Amino acid sequence: MLRSAFWLRSRIPQTFVEKIVQRYSVNNPPGHVVQAGDFVTIQPRHVMTHDNTSAVMQKFFSIRKGLKIKDPRQPVFTADHDIQNTDEATLKKYASIQAFAKKEGVDVYLPGRGIGHQIMVEEGYALPGTLVVASDSHSNMYGGLGALGTPVVRTDAAAIWATGCTWWTIPPVARVNLVGKLAPGLTGKDVIIALCGAFNKDEVLNYALEFTGPALSELSVDDRLTIANMSTEWGALAGVFPVDDVLMSWLAAQSAKKPGHPRLPPQVLQSLEKQRKEGALQADDGAYYSLDLTLDLSTVRAQVSGPNTVKKAVEVTETPVEGSRVPIQKAYLLSCTNGRASDLAAAAKVLKGKKVASGVEFYVAPASSEVQREAEQRGDWQVLLNAGAKVLPAGCGPCIGLGVGLLQEGETGISATNRNFKGRMGHPSSKCFLGSPAVVAASAVAGYITAPAPPAALPAANKLQARVQVNPPPVRAAAKVELLPGFPKEIAGNLVFCTQDNLNTDGIYAGKWTYREDLTPEQMAAVVMENYDPTFGRTVRPGDILLGAQNFGTGSSREQAATALKHRGIPMILAASYSETYKRNAFNNGYIAMECPELVAYVRSKFVPASVPPTVYTNSPVTVNFQTCTATFDGQSFPIPPLGPTAQELVLAGGLEPWVLTKL
Repeated sequence: MLRSAFWLRSRIPQTFVEKIVQRYSVNNPPGHVVQAGDFVTIQPRHVMTHDNTSAVMQKFFSIRKGLKIKDPRQPVFTADHDIQNTDEATLKKYASIQAFAKKEGVDVYLPGRGIGHQIMVEEGYALPGTLVVASDSHSNMYGGLGALGTPVVRTDAAAIWATGCTWWTIPPVARVNLVGKLAPGLTGKDVIIALCGAFNKDEVLNYALEFTGPALSELSVDDRLTIANMSTEWGALAGVFPVDDVLMSWLAAQSAKKPGHPRLPPQVLQSLEKQRKEGALQADDGAYYSLDLTLDLSTVRAQVSGPNTVKKAVEVTETPVEGSRVPIQKAYLLSCTNGRASDLAAAAKVLKGKKVASGVEFYVAPASSEVQREAEQRGDWQVLLNAGAKVLPAGCGPCIGLGVGLLQEGETGISATNRNFKGRMGHPSSKCFLGSPAVVAASAVAGYITAPAPPAALPAANKLQARVQVNPPPVRAAAKVELLPGFPKEIAGNLVFCTQDNLNTDGIYAGKWTYREDLTPEQMAAVVMENYDPTFGRTVRPGDILLGAQNFGTGSSREQAATALKHRGIPMILAASYSETYKRNAFNNGYIAMECPELVAYVRSKFVPASVPPTVYTNSPVTVNFQTCTATFDGQSFPIPPLGPTAQELVLAGGLEPWVLTKL
């Protein structure tokens, strides 16, 4: 395979995200400079799978009998989600993962070692300037180390095992500028909760983020890992911090603590420093960012989000949340977001000499066994135990709704985890708020949601200062794509517009059909869109082209929401934007899904009546030309992204799994 030249300065300035993708993309046309919107084949440095390794194994084995992992140094297996479960089936699953790892020569970390994402950080798998993926949505966390971490689905993970590669669409890149000085006692958790609350209108949905600004010099690496981790909940596909003095000092300390470590020797740091001086580990001057978002950290105070959403954030001081006391029954200090040694230390500082309130259960789990050893050596672990903490093993546990300590019916909890979706951490009627380790500890002692007393000299904050700027795209030469033999130059059909933004997968393909594996393609086609528009299946015609609105296909990861439309005879989808998982499922099944927001705006203004029906039949043809990257409708021409060779190969092969066979 031809790896793209990374160090070559191009005449097109690149963001840091684009430069990392340039390094880890393969088989690009000669001289091609990758940019946001490009459809590329990526060869990530590592791919991590956790308990779902067993599910990926099934997909891998189904590709071809006797298939071997192409590069055993690329995958990393961890066991972290359901480690409290000791039933026969779970133990058998973990044993099969261990045996497969031994057979293939893959690094594997067994139950008790820690959460996969924390292991990737501690063991040097994620390093500055690298592309590291995982079959888990919180792989964004590696961005705290200046890596491009992003999630892939299980089919992608199997493809990477088999070929070393999968595909990716480079998302638009936004710059997040952090200014001002964060008040004493506040942490990265307060920052990311503030960001999720301040920009809660999907501003960064499906974006890659690059964090910048003068405030970064005082944000620790642990703070950065927390912010990058929860950039997932903010809606982003990646959240990357710069490779600066703070990070390099942290890496040097890690290397010194682990002499002889195979991935953290001094030579690696020397190489990184050299790359940094050459400008390889930073964005180019003049690189284009679709958005600029700014948050003044001096206006941030202790934050709590919820209940049951990360997008509602409120300031919490010693006074209760929103002016009324919110009693809690459970408090949680754990997870890949806030289960590190510094988090346990922050909680211990609040809890020293105090006891957890009567009627409150306070659960603590380290992010890894390494974290627990450090906390024990510093004395923080004993402080937590003395206060009445209930210890859970190093793993995901309650954060994913598994094991001991879940929220029961009608209960309220405060958690230092990353998600507080309804029912995620227990009973659907329970309520969950998110806060920093210090807020969790203070609330556990008080028995209601509160924050530690701020320093006496700390003035009252002004209203949170946050702003967003949309940047006009640069003028670039019209794209012209070289088409592979057999790929159509254009597809035409009458345009059918589904008008609803955020049309979810349950609306496209109802949950009651999702696990009916006996349905034929014709039966799947008959029930498509029945939850959204019951008339759709009867009135849409084979050959029609579907136009979706914003964030089409949000919700669950069910593949049938894409394949049912394909079975209905709809040759492709255009939309203003997609859930990234939906788009992956479409192309992984050889189905074309492309963005064309300008066409959506035009059709909405010209063809949608005031009553806004769920489906509008324009009875007018649209012609999508893949060579000129245009969609022509009603005498107007609208741009679409270039569909590169990787995307064309997926469509021609009929999806990712048959594509993999062509690469073996």
